[in-house]
Amino acid sequence: MSTLAFESRPRGALAGRLGDRLMLGAVVALALLWITPLVWVLCLSFKPNAFLEQHTDVLFSPPFTLQNYTNILQTSAVGGWLVNSLIVSIGQTLLTLMIASLAGYGFARTEFPGKRYVYVICLCGLAVPEQALVIPLHHIFATLDWHNTYGALILPRLASPFGVYLMTQYFKAVPVEIEEAALLDNASRFKVFWRVVLPLSLPAQATLAIFTFLSAWNDYLWPLVSASKPEMYTLTIGLASTQGNFAQSEGIGYLMAQAIFAGLPIFVLYLFFQKYIVAAVAGTAVR
Repeated sequence: MSTLAFESRPRGALAGRLGDRLMLGAVVALALLWITPLVWVLCLSFKPNAFLEQHTDVLFSPPFTLQNYTNILQTSAVGGWLVNSLIVSIGQTLLTLMIASLAGYGFARTEFPGKRYVYVICLCGLAVPEQALVIPLHHIFATLDWHNTYGALILPRLASPFGVYLMTQYFKAVPVEIEEAALLDNASRFKVFWRVVLPLSLPAQATLAIFTFLSAWNDYLWPLVSASKPEMYTLTIGLASTQGNFAQSEGIGYLMAQAIFAGLPIFVLYLFFQKYIVAAVAGTAVR
């Protein structure tokens, strides 16, 4: 009996190691499959446009050039477009975090008449397509004469049902005993939220910040409608306005360089907040 048990343990351990290796291999294969288009875009961005008119399947062999990125930086309006995107993305992210955190804490910890119905109505916003709101929003901001302003680019995106849902679920997972201890010390409800609960929600806030910043940075439809003056273009609209007839005006290499240039800030932001995103998904605290 003991001999069989002794022999079964190595077999179980071997099967476990084999399963881990197969899982790791599958993850690596999927990662390579996902990253291949990004590598292709990156390599083409360093190729001369004249060369790409004849070859688009030669990635790692010369010739290479930085001319495509130089052409982007030499565009006089790129700096202004970049600043506009930063202002809109950062402003929208901060305000969304503030509104979603307050609303999420209210739904998670307070009681008021019609709370359940208000929460359901808020979540119904997830089912409303963005395109359905363009005409009403355009009419509202045209009536207020707010088009071509930062307010017009930021305010319509502050209603974030996903953000409210995420923060509500995260606050519900925070132990109530922590707040009760603070309330017994005569702390106000807002002070408990600001000093106790909010610092514990950093992983959820970082995750929401990443998604909000990414959505604001890549937003194309609403800035295209609201920003009609070139000086108010965001980076996505500005770079699109220089492309002319797709890639025929400047070349494929220039088009790929624009994609890399526009996506680089998102990549850098993710590197800084990666641990918070992983912690939010795992449901653990960041140390």
